[in-house]
Amino acid sequence: MVGFETFLEAPSKETKGVAGEFRSHIKYAMECRKEAKMRYNNGALPGFDPATKYVREGEWVCAAPPPAVADRRVEITGPVERKMVINALNSGAKVFMADFEDALSPSWENLIRGQVNLRDAVNGNISFHDKARNRVYKLNEQTAKLFVRPRGWHLPETHIFIDGEPATGCLVDFGLYFFHNWSAFRKTQGEGFGPFFYLPKMEHSREARIWNSVFERAERMAGIEKGSIRATVLIETLPAVFQMDEILYELRDHSVGLNCGRWDYIFSYVKTFQAHPDRLLPDRVLVGMSQHFMRSYSDLLIRTCHRRGVHAMGGMAAQIPIRDDPKANEAALDLVRKDKLREVRAGHDGTWAAHPGLIPAIMEVFNNNMGNKANQIKSVKREDAANLTEEDLLQIPRGVRTMDGLRLNTRVGIQYVAAWLTGSGSVPLYNLMEDAATAEISRVQNWQWLKYGVELDGDGLGVKVTRDLFGRIVEEEMARIEREVGKEKFQKGMYKQACKIFTRQCTTPVLDDFLTLDAYNHIVIHHPKGSSRL
Repeated sequence: MVGFETFLEAPSKETKGVAGEFRSHIKYAMECRKEAKMRYNNGALPGFDPATKYVREGEWVCAAPPPAVADRRVEITGPVERKMVINALNSGAKVFMADFEDALSPSWENLIRGQVNLRDAVNGNISFHDKARNRVYKLNEQTAKLFVRPRGWHLPETHIFIDGEPATGCLVDFGLYFFHNWSAFRKTQGEGFGPFFYLPKMEHSREARIWNSVFERAERMAGIEKGSIRATVLIETLPAVFQMDEILYELRDHSVGLNCGRWDYIFSYVKTFQAHPDRLLPDRVLVGMSQHFMRSYSDLLIRTCHRRGVHAMGGMAAQIPIRDDPKANEAALDLVRKDKLREVRAGHDGTWAAHPGLIPAIMEVFNNNMGNKANQIKSVKREDAANLTEEDLLQIPRGVRTMDGLRLNTRVGIQYVAAWLTGSGSVPLYNLMEDAATAEISRVQNWQWLKYGVELDGDGLGVKVTRDLFGRIVEEEMARIEREVGKEKFQKGMYKQACKIFTRQCTTPVLDDFLTLDAYNHIVIHHPKGSSRL
């Protein structure tokens, strides 16, 4: 494998220039987030911006989707671990989103190995020898198109300092990948376009404007046409649902649509309304697409994207095959089919899956309903969604809160953090593939229930959530985790440290913005071999 120093050396001068160019814009965008948070905490609600009404009502369209990714009916997501990259590209999905964000624990080694893996994938020579199974993994003749998701604007890259400050994580992810792959990608994957990206965690169109400037800067550096780079934005924060037209407008030369990042969206609902005790969530398993605010968000996204000529991508199916229980496996697959049928009939052009085992079932649903059409951009306009209001998008979700819900949140949160601390950002738990987004829901819901002493009204017991109750549940769930994973794994793992981090985040008086920002400090290695000061 190429040495870390060699991999970083070539783009380092360019990286420094780009980082300096955009740092002030990024800092301003993060300050605006803080100001918006203060407004919401003081009782304000997010809504459509009157100042950009002209953008929402204007008759403009984005650049046409590149032919290479006109058909995106099923996409698979996963971390940039070598074997997973090969399996995802070979899965039969139309697109693989390689993830440097929610599905990756951003240790220095994970990040750089991930970049090397993607370079080898783009070049077509990636392979992996699984010694335990004595099996060699290689790419098939036909593979999925590659999209890459860098980290969000808020995450630093503390292994690289530029002018005395940590680099911005997403610019490191983007810059390294683009520098090493733009030329080969356009030949092997993009049919003259690319590279292709997914952009996470945005809250406002000003953040999309920074990305657009980054793309234009990279295109000039490479000497390629404006609009070569294309990106799909995840609408996964509550404020962003009121900015969808504006986000597309800022990226109109570089956009290939929006995606319903529904798990993070639920997390964002709690975070946005953390000071609103009248907006408490029910058990997380009850907050699905049947909830009015979730369905409204999906419908408006479809209408917005198709009006602007780009893809409207559906949400994640997080189920994983249940190999030892065929009956339970079929029941899980049936839920996936129903969810995807709802999406394609609503007008989505494609959807996400977390595991290769789901691809055939999901592909069948989309094929049966879309036929030979590459997408539904022109055929499903959803003008009925033009009548959706701020009230529709903010409607309080309905449902009960239970002791089982509190226990599940606690158990999932602790186990996810334990895996993250040991280098895994995508973790199979209870027949679902959990990543940072679902762990965030667990954390903020526990925090919300503790903060407001909610009554667990779904059990018939009327128990209120208190610090004492939560402490007892943590102890009991830690004992259950030890039974489930086994004593040896429990002792070797980082479950106790994870428990401290998760418990602190659930009981802190002021809600932390992101679980991973706090946990990141536990995986940073200061001045590792190959780290850089520019």
